[in-house]
Amino acid sequence: MATRDAEATKARILAAAVAEFAERGLAGGRVDRIAKAASSNVRMIYAYFGDKSGLFDAALATALRQLAQDAPPRPDDLTGWAGDVFDHHRRHPDVLRLSLWAQLERPGATAEPLETYADKVELIRPDTPAPFSPVDLLVIVYAIAQAWFISPTGLTALEGAPDDEERVVAHRASVVAAVERILRR
Repeated sequence: MATRDAEATKARILAAAVAEFAERGLAGGRVDRIAKAASSNVRMIYAYFGDKSGLFDAALATALRQLAQDAPPRPDDLTGWAGDVFDHHRRHPDVLRLSLWAQLERPGATAEPLETYADKVELIRPDTPAPFSPVDLLVIVYAIAQAWFISPTGLTALEGAPDDEERVVAHRASVVAAVERILRR
């Protein structure tokens, strides 16, 4: 008889939940689709995560921790870090989509892992130039790095297909240049 691997099951469920909720949000996401995609069952999802909201919170936390791991802030090179965040969102659009769904559907919830952001704030605090606070600076860098992925497609389409590699390279360069100009003292 095969033994169950609870951690592997949770990981499959979370991966399926990130994909489902990124595509459809909390309200549109279906636990039965998540269970099927994870080769699990609804009962296991409720056992591990309590309810659909708990699963959404866990999926969001997982996605944001992955972003933090893949693109950790570099206090000595915030311009390069902005490029890293841009690259991450290009490779993993589900993370940004999931974050946006959380802001739309649960603006008062504390589903996002605050300790991840607190760690980033403390990391850049010593190198934050005036007049910015560390939070101001992180919000601005994130906004610039995410801009191409959340802007109206009618606007961004004026420069061609979104997957044109030359266009992507140019947009990444503008992200880095914009953060560099903001940081000039």
